[in-house]
Amino acid sequence: MARPFKNQPASRVARGPTLGARLKRVQLLLCDVDGVLTDATVFIGPRDEVKRFNILDGLGLRMLQREGIRVGWVSRRVSLATTRRAKELKVDFLSQDDTACKVEAAEAILKKTGLSWDEVCFVGDDLVDLGALRRAGVAVAVANAITEVKSIAHYTTHQRGGEGAVREVAELILRAQGRWSGIIAEYSK
Repeated sequence: MARPFKNQPASRVARGPTLGARLKRVQLLLCDVDGVLTDATVFIGPRDEVKRFNILDGLGLRMLQREGIRVGWVSRRVSLATTRRAKELKVDFLSQDDTACKVEAAEAILKKTGLSWDEVCFVGDDLVDLGALRRAGVAVAVANAITEVKSIAHYTTHQRGGEGAVREVAELILRAQGRWSGIIAEYSK
């Protein structure tokens, strides 16, 4: 699924570590929800809302966690559907706050973990993600992200948000850290 080190812009290469070196440092994956873990569609009925999450993304997040990499979701939209899915996946950190910026939310998570921005991979798609993406050690745009997000990303996924993009990122991290073959062996038993 993942094609490692696909499209790292030359300007980013010249200014810092390669994508592979950046991925090796990742200890925390943070991502937006709507447009990254979903296709950005929300169905709102008289009593409830419905979102479509991709099972491949869920397994990717669980694989990261099994390998000791924490995962968190940072959204500016409060959603019961998001809360429910986060609980199902045992997501380490869930921030849903329509008043806080994503940088503040991510920094609160970093404070809890003792990690730095260099150890974070952040996956986003839209304007509200720009601040966190600019700070992250690995900035990832999903395939259907806006141009401004793609222009600052270290990597742009082949998959669109809600269609396995987060799984693609999980595989990139696990491969770069030399953990992928162990996962394949585990599931091949």
